[in-house]
Amino acid sequence: METINIIDSKKHVGEVVKIGAWVANKRSSGKIAFLQLRDGSAYFQGVVVKNEVGDETFELAKSLNQETSVIITGEIREDTRSKFGYEIGVQTIEVVGESHDYPITPKEHGTDFLMDHRHLWLRSSKQHAIMQVRNELIRATYEFFNDRGFIKIDPPILTSSAPEGTTELFETDYFGSPAYLSQTGQLYLEAAAMAFGKVFSFGPTFRAEKSKTRRHLTEFWMMEPEMAFVDQEGSLEIQEQYVAFMIEKVLENCDYALDVLERDKDLLRKYTELPFPRISYDEAVELLQQNGFEDITWGDDFGSPHETFIANYFEKPVFILNYPKSMSPFYMKPHPTRDDVVIRADLIAPEGYGEIIGGSERAIGYDYLLAEIEKDGLDRKDYEWYLDLQKYGAVPHSGFGLGLERTVTWICGIDHVREASPFPRLLHRIYP
Repeated sequence: METINIIDSKKHVGEVVKIGAWVANKRSSGKIAFLQLRDGSAYFQGVVVKNEVGDETFELAKSLNQETSVIITGEIREDTRSKFGYEIGVQTIEVVGESHDYPITPKEHGTDFLMDHRHLWLRSSKQHAIMQVRNELIRATYEFFNDRGFIKIDPPILTSSAPEGTTELFETDYFGSPAYLSQTGQLYLEAAAMAFGKVFSFGPTFRAEKSKTRRHLTEFWMMEPEMAFVDQEGSLEIQEQYVAFMIEKVLENCDYALDVLERDKDLLRKYTELPFPRISYDEAVELLQQNGFEDITWGDDFGSPHETFIANYFEKPVFILNYPKSMSPFYMKPHPTRDDVVIRADLIAPEGYGEIIGGSERAIGYDYLLAEIEKDGLDRKDYEWYLDLQKYGAVPHSGFGLGLERTVTWICGIDHVREASPFPRLLHRIYP
């Protein structure tokens, strides 16, 4: 008898198999009991018929508590009434691990309660679907960049300074000297791009922000490519191709998960149509003012309502280009014909999910960058290595960063970004 995973049921229709699983839920009706089973690969139904298994097994099935682990043997059958399409006709049940008073019952629970029980909430069908989509986005990311000749680089997680001069950093002691949890690997990737041409990193980043919005985490994963000899327009093309590629792969490989999440697949397909619209910061401010947003003037950063309106206006992801220099980091390239803006772009997702990518063409020129570093009040000695890049064959280059969890939130169509991270509240508990 073969032991299989639930996800492989379609390959074993008519066969008697063995499955290790947990009981997610159960119900009974007369002489039939229905077990909702999960094994980490998928969910399906186990049907226990009293006349087929006998009194002892039937009574055992009726007594199983939520999250009891079991080994089930039975015949795989098609089940056209379920989204999954298959079920198992149970023949025997072996209890492996008892479960009593499982705290997450089949009823509505508040977000705070679920986050406090995140280690158990991951077992739910919705969380299972979200993590499948998240895993596919990670897999697709490596495929996309590996197929285009990028080299994976791992920047340090502990750094000596803030790349963007922010104070929102987690500080730690590094053998008597201060060090910080990284907020981006970008500057290190610029150095790597001068060695390999096209590079990317994919790893954890940190923000010491006391934000309680549904969009922010203190720890999240970010994908950051850096490309030598690539200008801003070339970078924008890579960005939109990458986003469309990820969505296409989710549609191709996560069909069942999207069904569980009740995500509109036709709407997702619309988001793969390229190119994405482009609008300048100037035009975005004017568009908002013309549509009743009196709280925005030129030079202000966009808030959630502003980003939501702009993206929904275009009904697709939209690039906002050329932000004011006064609100941009020192390393962004100044506009060739204007002193007040830089060559920067944010990609705003529709449906109220906001910025998912931020990027720019990078500034080059030793004297210019040194002046910007000093103007921002940064310690020159912390950036001497970065300035070295300007002395030894500097070239035009561009890069961007995509926040994984916010992208997962958007593609899954879920309400809270914390649902898109396996354990998002371990650090967030600092701010209860």
